[in-house]
Amino acid sequence: LAIPRMQGRSIETGQSLHISLGTSGAGGADTAATLAGLTALQTLTDEAVASDSPPTVSVSDPTAMILAQDVLRRSYVRQNNAAAYDPRCVRFVAAAPIPYAAAVMDMLAHDETSASIMVGAFGSEAALIVEEGVRQGVTQVIGTSDATTIPLLYPSSDHLLVGEEMFVPGAYVGTDPSWLSNVIVQDIFRWIIVLAIILSAVGSLLP
Repeated sequence: LAIPRMQGRSIETGQSLHISLGTSGAGGADTAATLAGLTALQTLTDEAVASDSPPTVSVSDPTAMILAQDVLRRSYVRQNNAAAYDPRCVRFVAAAPIPYAAAVMDMLAHDETSASIMVGAFGSEAALIVEEGVRQGVTQVIGTSDATTIPLLYPSSDHLLVGEEMFVPGAYVGTDPSWLSNVIVQDIFRWIIVLAIILSAVGSLLP
């Protein structure tokens, strides 16, 4: 429920919703994480664009910038308002992790930002961004594919997406029932597998 509330607050206050796609792009080892961030962007943009409150998107890779611009443009097209699309809503802020973190920290400090959603590939530099968000009182949701980064983010983040949670943003936003159905089915199969393992272990112990 946190993400819809963050989006609603951004629309009501007129302050920007910041979405970070991480420090990777398409075509590399972290392509899946980048696509997860793009999916999160897609699930959030239609309502924001309809309310004339487009998000501010920060990227660190040219391919991520092109894809994010296309996602945002398509949202305007779906709202029959293509003329209002501004590609500058997607900002290529830096090409390296630490400069990228510094640029995003500056955005959180000086832009009127109500909330920040970070979904993508992040390293330890994400902790710097999160700490700046805490100082500015910005509500934050963070999802990263790097397991070594999660312990750094846990103490400061408001909402942390762990594991496969970052790949199903539609289930949190509620814009597409198929997302929620997929998550439910995955959970059912997960419990079936766990139960099968337990029964197999118990069976092996019986005489």
